This record gives sequence, structure tokens and C-alpha cells, in this order.
Amino acid sequence: MVNLVAAQKPLLHGLMKMAGVQPYAVEIEPGTVMNFWVPCETFKKPKKGEKNIQELNKPTKPVVVLVHGFAAEGIVTWQFQIGALTKKYSVYVPDLLFFGGSSTDNADRSPAFQAHNLAKGLAKLGIDKCIVVGFSYGGMVAFKLAGLYPSLVESMVVSGSILAMTDSITDETLSRLGFSSSSELLLPNSVKGLKALLSVAVHKKLWFPDRLHKDYLEVMFTNRKERSELLDALVISNKDPIVPKFPQKIHLLWGEKDQIFNLELAHNMKEQLGENATFQGIKNAGHLVHLERPCVYNRYLKQFLASLHAEGSQK
Repeated sequence: MVNLVAAQKPLLHGLMKMAGVQPYAVEIEPGTVMNFWVPCETFKKPKKGEKNIQELNKPTKPVVVLVHGFAAEGIVTWQFQIGALTKKYSVYVPDLLFFGGSSTDNADRSPAFQAHNLAKGLAKLGIDKCIVVGFSYGGMVAFKLAGLYPSLVESMVVSGSILAMTDSITDETLSRLGFSSSSELLLPNSVKGLKALLSVAVHKKLWFPDRLHKDYLEVMFTNRKERSELLDALVISNKDPIVPKFPQKIHLLWGEKDQIFNLELAHNMKEQLGENATFQGIKNAGHLVHLERPCVYNRYLKQFLASLHAEGSQK
């Protein structure tokens, strides 16, 4: 029987190419490959008589890097944002390690390891400055990237994420949502489990046939062992968290009905981040705010990006 989610992938890939991005595999180092969706206009056109070897030019527009969450790869997560941004920005959409076409034989599973590889991949693509938009797990990786590579990350937009998953936040969140572990919540292995994840991830309840849930599980939840290890590596002791002082402007763009990382966590984080942080809530949207209310999300995102450009031109 045809997997309906897998069958739709070529269509989504085609739509993304029409929107202005196409896939490009970057070998970070032997044994580690990261897939990126990169601007179509950066591909060098071979000269007459030359073989069509895929080489890239450096981007000519301001660079926006969209970093996905835990339940889907890059273009599935950001499918409604890519086309909205490509006219004015060079948009790059990585698949983090063990998502999409990205893999490594390194045993490190920490968010810092993801950030290091993302930075190396961006450098190989000719990017020396960018604005990073991170959602959920991708937001945690983005915070690591901004802290480790402040000259690379000019500013950030973060949705449905926190600085770090401490013991207390993990225990409180799982207890409140009724799950026994992060893997039970974020790595469902049954239709029932996927429905439970969706029920806490969105504000307005969705209905899909069980067949579609089953097909989504088969296509999107691969590399289960490695992803479980990624979740384990996220949690740190309450004794360890140190809030870094970020030099970048950080805009928190939140679904006001987010059940996973609620408004209280968002406002507490804004206070921790200090004067460089701003907050904007989107009504009638949950954790998957960029998918539930994409038009509003895109409008606020573009407003923030435009404000950065205006500030830069005044300097």
C-alpha cells in the first residue's frame, strides 16, 4: 500500500523549488553529512562544455536560517515560511543531524554538537552572518549557536523553545501534560501516541484519518535510537544552567495557547535574557504557531526582520 506522506514528498520538494530553495548535501567532515535547502540562485551555472558539478556562490541577500523542531524535518516544519521570505532574503533550511538527509557517525548527541555542525555547514556554504529562526528543539540549538558563534548569528527569532531543558522544567512539563518521558511525548510509536502529541501541540483540534497518522509515523520518525539519545542529551541538571549574556537581539514569537512551553516560561525567559529580548504573542495558536497561523506568524516575522534592516541602514 502506498504511503500517502511519502507520496506527497516529491510534491512538497517541487513546491519548495518553486519557492526558491533546493537541497544540497554538505560534508561537514568524514562521517558527518548535513542536508541544507539552499537558495536556487546560489547554484553556479556550468560554463559551456563543463560538467554540471554542483558548486555554490555566496548569497547576495541577507541570510535567514530556519531551524526545525523535533517532530519533522526542515521543509515540513517551515513549508509556509520559506516562500514568504525568499524574495527579500537568502533562506537556508538545514536538516539537523538524524533528521531528513543528515547523519553522523560521531557519538555526541548534545545541542552544542548540533550547533557546531550547523556552523561548519553554514561556513562551507559561504555564510559569515545570518539571522536564525528556531522552533522548539531548533530554538535550543539556535541558542547554542548564538552563544558559541556570536559573530555568525546577528539576531534570533525563537518560537516555542527555552534556553535549556533543566530537570525541573522537564519534570513539570511532562507531569502537566500527562507523559512519563520526553520520548513518550516526542517520539510516538503508535497512532494513539501521535494523536496525543498533536493534541498538546495545537490549539485548534485537528482531525486526520488513522491511515495518515500511521504513514506520518513511518516517514517522519526515523532514526529512533539516535533521536532518543538526542532527547536524553537535552536535559541538564538544575545546578548547571547559566544564562549566557547574548549580544544579539532576540525576538520571542509565541503561540499564546502553547501547552508545551507556556507563556509563563516565555515571559520568564524574556526576563532572563534582558533588554535585548522582545516578546510577541499570537492569539488562538499553540506550540505549532507557524503552522496553525502562518499568515500572522509570517507578518510578525517579516516585521522583525525589516526592523533589523532599518536599524542597520541607520548605522
